Amino acid sequence: MHNHSHTSSDRRSKVLPKLTSILVLIALGGVILVPAVSAQSAEFADTNTGSILGTVVDISDDPVPNATVVLQGAAGDRFTEVTNEYGSFAFHHVTAGVACQITVSAEGFAEWTSSTTLEPGQEKTLTDVKLRIVAVQRAVTVSYSEKEVATQEFKAEEQQRMFRFIPNTYVTYEPHPEPLTTGMKFHMAYKSITNPVFFVRTAAWAGVQQANDTPKYRQGARGYGERFGAGLADATTEGLFGNAILPSLLHQDPRYFYQGTGTKWSRARHAILAPFICKGDNGSLQPNYSTWGGSLIASSISNTYYPDSSRGPGHVFRTFGIGMSLRVVSSVAQEFILDKFTNKGKH
Repeated sequence: MHNHSHTSSDRRSKVLPKLTSILVLIALGGVILVPAVSAQSAEFADTNTGSILGTVVDISDDPVPNATVVLQGAAGDRFTEVTNEYGSFAFHHVTAGVACQITVSAEGFAEWTSSTTLEPGQEKTLTDVKLRIVAVQRAVTVSYSEKEVATQEFKAEEQQRMFRFIPNTYVTYEPHPEPLTTGMKFHMAYKSITNPVFFVRTAAWAGVQQANDTPKYRQGARGYGERFGAGLADATTEGLFGNAILPSLLHQDPRYFYQGTGTKWSRARHAILAPFICKGDNGSLQPNYSTWGGSLIASSISNTYYPDSSRGPGHVFRTFGIGMSLRVVSSVAQEFILDKFTNKGKH
């Protein structure tokens, strides 16, 4: 009995050291294996990502701090960084093998955009992140009213003089003039029939009529006075109706529009057609009803004060024909001759 116990004790004393040694080896193996596995896992993870670094500068290569850098991945991932005082930024753990877009923006600079793809474990540095300064654009809005422009043009036309003293107000040298208002049309007509040149011209024409004995008034001073009075009445009624009343009612422009460019035939055609085709206040070409009507109305009214031998429909249409012919001559002269002797007003 005693020997048996002794034998068991000896066996335990031999087995325990072996078990202890095995446990120590297992423990040491775990200590060594776990870091190795962890290192292997970390190494595997790093090979599937990378880093993107860069420095944002301007065209003078000065750093741009506080610029916003956005990285947009193909899978919808979005990361944002702000550059430091040196203009630097960095994105870590960026998925490799997938194209991503980088956008850089800063106040006062044009946006910069680029795309790149990382290799596994790569650390890529962007060297071309250079921002351009946005040009400062200032829009100046000039507001004006058509009436103000028309007033300025009208004042300039009032200053137009042939040979420095003869008014030449019923012609505009502006390529695209504003339409006249009703008040301007009446004002021009009033200034035209009250200007001293108007009376001198009428007096000279009465002398021509006196010499030709037309209309059939008496001769002498009294006959000249009658012709002078009839001339004033003719010009006044025709001026008021043809240049003010009818143009206002029909919205037509009584002025001659100087062309000044193009071939001679083009300019001549423009001048010849002016008494028959006028420009409306809306800018469109129209039959010149104002001129026709003014001439016919003035000729009809003259039947009330002309001598009996000079009255009737024949007188009306004859006077109308002569008046239109004179207007054609006047328009051609305006286009080719009188502009050279006209002092044009400025506005």
